[in-house]
Amino acid sequence: MKWYHILAVCCFAVAASTTQAQETPRLPAAEENQKWQPNPEYNTILEEISSAVGQSAVANITGAEQVFCYQITNRPENYTGYTLDGMAIVGFCGIINAELKTMITSELFMNPENILFDVTEECVIRPQIMLRFVRGVDATDVLLSSPCHAFAIFYGGQVNAFNAKPAAPIIDALVEPLIKGKVDFASPALFNQLLPIGVAQTEEQKALLNKKNEPIRNWIKTQKEEEAASAKRGWNNINLKL
Repeated sequence: MKWYHILAVCCFAVAASTTQAQETPRLPAAEENQKWQPNPEYNTILEEISSAVGQSAVANITGAEQVFCYQITNRPENYTGYTLDGMAIVGFCGIINAELKTMITSELFMNPENILFDVTEECVIRPQIMLRFVRGVDATDVLLSSPCHAFAIFYGGQVNAFNAKPAAPIIDALVEPLIKGKVDFASPALFNQLLPIGVAQTEEQKALLNKKNEPIRNWIKTQKEEEAASAKRGWNNINLKL
């Protein structure tokens, strides 16, 4: 059995609005006895990747204290909702556990058989999932794309894309269940959350969401209207032109 079939039975925690953990769909019990094992030969980030993205970006991936998952899509014109690396956030799809993080790191960043360097595919990258590898206050973002199978690493205002066509089954085995498990995303700052989950965790936070009575992506419009009613002075009147 291919190891990427085993991947589908690995669980990851999803901070749902009910505060109950969800899991990925599980394969039949007969297959659950098989466990993925890392290849001891693949224990460091490939030189081609580390040279392109830099050591700081690599340190966040290998030393991540948490890995957050977001469903994303290309940013529509005139979009004013939440974004991540310039793409629209569609939802929050979980906190990746240690076992799954090790799988992703080993197979996508350390296994030379899963990446085609200097080979261009004739397809358009369609963003599906963004994995945010957080270490301290720093983070490296990794975009997974399908059906044009690739991954891109975002760090320090730069992006480096890699052709992962040989890893297509791996990426699909990750993307499909993660998207199925996604929940609506809200601003962590609104909830005073220290971790970028973006999901209501308490009754108080749920009440705050309900109070808005508008789609989440229209909150910025409401906030602008409230600010317009107040005195137009100070830092909140500065146009940063971002």
